[in-house]
Amino acid sequence: MVKRRLRPTRNKGFLNWGERMRFSGFDALYERAKSLGRAKVAVAAAADKDVMESIKLAEKEGLITPVLIGDVEIIKRLSLEIGLGLQRAELIHEPDPLKAAHRAVDAIVDGQAHFLMKGLINSSDFLRAVLRSEQGLRTGRLLSHLAAFQVPGFSRLLFVTDGGMNIAPSLTQKKEILENSLCYLQGIGMDLVKVILLAANETVDSKMPATMDAQALVKMGQAGKFPGAIVEGPLALDGAVSAVALKHKGIHSKINGDVDLFLTPTIEVGNVLGKSMVYFAGATMAGIVLGAQVPIVLTSRSDTPRNKFMALTMAALNRTIS
Repeated sequence: MVKRRLRPTRNKGFLNWGERMRFSGFDALYERAKSLGRAKVAVAAAADKDVMESIKLAEKEGLITPVLIGDVEIIKRLSLEIGLGLQRAELIHEPDPLKAAHRAVDAIVDGQAHFLMKGLINSSDFLRAVLRSEQGLRTGRLLSHLAAFQVPGFSRLLFVTDGGMNIAPSLTQKKEILENSLCYLQGIGMDLVKVILLAANETVDSKMPATMDAQALVKMGQAGKFPGAIVEGPLALDGAVSAVALKHKGIHSKINGDVDLFLTPTIEVGNVLGKSMVYFAGATMAGIVLGAQVPIVLTSRSDTPRNKFMALTMAALNRTIS
């Protein structure tokens, strides 16, 4: 019997490989998020032009309704400057950035918003409000960063964790980071996620802790700890994305170069991998923080309004996940 080669079918940017759904790009994420209706986002210290530009994009596209917390006079001035209509927005005057962060968290606790966005406030101060002991947004899970990349030449979005939060995670922390990402990806429809545990090479060596951790995580996967996922590693980057490289190295892989999610061993690896895709391959990137009660849009000052808009899109999808 001759087996037919499986070919992807497209539906508004979604790629369906048999029963497995993937996203071809950020437009597909946006279409899915928009189908859920407007999400309310509480923006802490919202008086920032780039943040307001991204809010303008997301509001215009019918993705969000903003709750803008900060110096209202500056917010109104910036809105007029960039052409952001405030008819649907809720404005809360709190000129002190730290107090604005606490007010944003209050909005989540009181059920007035679906997710959070950081504005013109130091990240550590913002997260301190998120993780406060009284009526904060702790879940008991580790906070971790998940980034999505649309890379020219690839037919699907690639995801990377954790290049933004945890510096040198332990094995236990890597397990939590992976669980956070799988919860998100499966919650948006990716019911079989192919995960590669990155390392410098494929040989398990006690002198290379990343390989030892990868081996342990693979065993956890084989024991059913990560349902809905195929977890392989340790594997170098070439084998993660190239079936030809795997064949050349003589490595058998179920994923066979068709990776969805990279779990990186340290923040440096995740950071360099992500920036390499952006600056060398022309990728576009967005990311969110997972592990709290709601998604957190915690973008960099160097991110463009378009990047921030795509992060808002990711968070708007994640509101359906517990």
